[in-house]
Amino acid sequence: MSKRIEAKYKINRRLGANLWGRSKSPLNRGKENPPGQHGQRRKKPSDFGTQLMAKQKLKGYYGNISEKQFRRLYDEAVRRRGDTSENLIGLLECRLDAVVYRLKFAPTPFAARQLVNHCHILVNGKRVNIPSYRVNEGDVIAVKTKSKDMALILEAAQSGERDIPDYLEVDHKEMKGKFVRIPKLGDVPYAVQMEPNLVVEFYSR
Repeated sequence: MSKRIEAKYKINRRLGANLWGRSKSPLNRGKENPPGQHGQRRKKPSDFGTQLMAKQKLKGYYGNISEKQFRRLYDEAVRRRGDTSENLIGLLECRLDAVVYRLKFAPTPFAARQLVNHCHILVNGKRVNIPSYRVNEGDVIAVKTKSKDMALILEAAQSGERDIPDYLEVDHKEMKGKFVRIPKLGDVPYAVQMEPNLVVEFYSR
């Protein structure tokens, strides 16, 4: 088992949630104890603990986002007009690695990040290898021609674990999709409940 997979499963166990709804998650096999030799006794969390857990869950969902990157997205969400929590979700879903994952070109956000890093993804016909690259409405995201037969991509596209949200369009025969619009929280198909309002409360303390 690779370190990347181990890290992904550790996130699931630590947060006590199957973040990506995957059948391979240890939580589906009854391993409900948090990390540690005997697990840890669960206490009723404080308001701070609840807010921190909401932040860790949302940040963990998107794979390898650092605290610095996540805080920068929050700060931008605050500066924008409208609801800060909705703005934060919109900014997260505009990340190229998140779009690649949503289009089912990759089985997990971790794999999506790798595909982008390794130059397998094109945006409007141009190679982009920055996972945090911000996709705009109307942009076309495609798998590079030489990469279309990769087993990981084909298996992800054929997987029945996830559906394509309606703010995206995709053609899996051509391995390309379109970012139609920036989604709201209710549009995003999270496998578990996300509470970005608590994330806002955490950072605004």
